[in-house]
Amino acid sequence: MTVTRRTLLKTTTAAAAIGALPFGQAAWAKSSTLLGKIKIDVLSDGHMVLPVKSVYSKVPEKDYLPVLKSHGITTDAINADLNLTLVRDGKNTILFDVGAGPNFMPTSGKLGEALEALELDPSEVTHVVFTHAHPDHLWGLLDDFDEPLFSEAKHMIGKAEWDYWIDPKTMTTIGEERQVFAAGAARNLKAIEEQISFFKFGEEILPGVMARDAVGHTPGHSAFEVRSGSESLMIVGDAITNDHMAFEYPKWHAGFDQDDETAVKTRLSLLDQLATEKQMIIGYHLPHPGIGRVEKKDNAYKFVAA
Repeated sequence: MTVTRRTLLKTTTAAAAIGALPFGQAAWAKSSTLLGKIKIDVLSDGHMVLPVKSVYSKVPEKDYLPVLKSHGITTDAINADLNLTLVRDGKNTILFDVGAGPNFMPTSGKLGEALEALELDPSEVTHVVFTHAHPDHLWGLLDDFDEPLFSEAKHMIGKAEWDYWIDPKTMTTIGEERQVFAAGAARNLKAIEEQISFFKFGEEILPGVMARDAVGHTPGHSAFEVRSGSESLMIVGDAITNDHMAFEYPKWHAGFDQDDETAVKTRLSLLDQLATEKQMIIGYHLPHPGIGRVEKKDNAYKFVAA
């Protein structure tokens, strides 16, 4: 393992990292699986604490309260896991999204512990691929010196997503409550302007990795299909955000989606494909272990953890 100044929390043991988290399971790898010869780890960046009324801001309270109760959520806040995906095929070490970093929420920004537990230095990551540029997916990009944490990696993002967040007009059109999203995205993305490459939907961006149109949550949101032989899984980012509303009432408008109707179409398309093809899913905010399968019953769906 190469040791650089970017090696995170070297003095923190894995046991201490696990014990430090007040919610969820181990601080590092929630689950590991093999897809053919490809090793896939689901890493924890911690979790977010979200007000229920922000998640369900577009749904009447009388409709969503029974849904939350059926999932054991009886408080005014929802704990949302932060699940990053690490794909290693023997040649490439690919990290999908980089977490929230240390300045978003006290309960997030745990990627350092995850990498430490795997004895993986950030310099060993060959590719960083973004689903989209919201804070909990992007703000872990820079180190304490405001330099790219994954210094040796090629960074990749959909062209439409890049264009949206890098455009100065976004700050004035996104709405006051999301201006911090726009400012943070522009700052972080500009820091990797010399390291970034763009892709379009439908392209195989790396061997065995295809970018999928999953817009709606943001204007250029991507999902990624990872395939090895006849086996495949889908990294859905925030196109499917939780195991309650998104699965049981996928036509409901989610609080953080920018384009509601497009997000619904995307969600239904992904859920139908995942259920029909019995494809594995990794969801950024799905509960432990973050990976599983989708089952369909009538017009609703269910997340079945692996």
